[in-house]
Amino acid sequence: MRYIALVAFLLTPLLAHAEAYERPIPQAQSATAELWFLIASFALIVALWGVQKLVSRR
Repeated sequence: MRYIALVAFLLTPLLAHAEAYERPIPQAQSATAELWFLIASFALIVALWGVQKLVSRR
């Protein structure tokens, strides 16, 4: 009985087959996402320009 339990314990990993890892495929951005990125980029540039103006006056 001990040998049956030992063999079952040793063979258990052989029965568990895992799938191979598949890398996720990135999705393309939508036009709306690109528009919001453009708006955010311009807002960042304007904010940095404003900070530069504020710092240069002091």
